[in-house]
Amino acid sequence: MADTVHTSHIKIVQDAPPLRRAFIEDFEEPFYYSIHGGIAEFYGRPPEGDHPATLDHLIAAVAG
Repeated sequence: MADTVHTSHIKIVQDAPPLRRAFIEDFEEPFYYSIHGGIAEFYGRPPEGDHPATLDHLIAAVAG
């Protein structure tokens, strides 16, 4: 097993659902997450602002 290279320290705050703020170490401003497009349609909710979904960042991280 390889040694740990980095551990992220993140705090997620749920505002008015589905709006969330992520406070990530070494970044002064929070990142905002919500739902959009097909995700909002799937859950039967109107899109909430112009913010990515957490799923968008997971896919981007895996895709590299």
